[in-house]
Amino acid sequence: MPERRPWGGQSMVTPLRRVLLVRPIPPRDPECWQAFGYAHPIDAERARAEHASFCQLLEQEGVETIIVEPDDPALQDAIFPFDPVLLTDAGAILLRLGKELRRPEVAFLERTLVTLGIPILGRIEPPGTVEGGDCLWLDEQTLVIGRSYRTNDAGIAQLDELLRPLGVRTVAVDLPHWHGPGECLHLLSLLSPVDRDLVVAYPPLLPIRLVELLQAQRMQIIRVPDEEFPTQAPNVLAIAPRRCVILRENRRTIEMLREAGCVVYPYDGGEISHNRSGGPTCLTRPLLRTDDP
Repeated sequence: MPERRPWGGQSMVTPLRRVLLVRPIPPRDPECWQAFGYAHPIDAERARAEHASFCQLLEQEGVETIIVEPDDPALQDAIFPFDPVLLTDAGAILLRLGKELRRPEVAFLERTLVTLGIPILGRIEPPGTVEGGDCLWLDEQTLVIGRSYRTNDAGIAQLDELLRPLGVRTVAVDLPHWHGPGECLHLLSLLSPVDRDLVVAYPPLLPIRLVELLQAQRMQIIRVPDEEFPTQAPNVLAIAPRRCVILRENRRTIEMLREAGCVVYPYDGGEISHNRSGGPTCLTRPLLRTDDP
């Protein structure tokens, strides 16, 4: 039997076998939290402790974790490795982030992926921008891309060109203005698949085209209550179908997930998630999703 490839998986819900995480490190400039748009100053000790617990949770569920540290303390958002890279079965696509402070993260992750032996399939070039948080695998051959303040038309066109030879169809959907370009609203801020026929979502902000896609796929929607949208309830990490990780403050959403037959793993993310506005999906870069054990 041939050895299993250690990367790939064009899915949000196929069992997660291998994942990359980036450990938070203290900032060089204690005041940088304002430039990054965080809610309050960075508590580096608390961030490390929360991140270590998050990694341990994944390891206890059988996920192989590869944990690296940023090579520059200015890269505070590097703890969200989902955004700079898109993984496909043919290799990694290096994205170009809409948030300028984050653009050096791409080179850091490129070096990491090359070290891990993951081939680079291509990259998004200026003036294009695409962030991973705006990319959602609806199924293995369909990638939904959110047109947002962080992901532009030029980037979407380039990504479509890179994916077309793989037989992947891209579907672009416009995201709402919400509170404007100063506040990041990714596609994955609005919904997360937790099974092939089940998503967690906040319907009031979903693009109509996306709602129609979900209906065409006959996907059930767990509707996040209004009061849990600010605590990132729609951002859920599936580690396998109906096994998922979510911020623990979202009690009503957790209850609805369990009623739908999901096993739920709540985690503490006051510093790594709530302060920096990034949920459990953002904290990971899945490297391998496969049904093979």
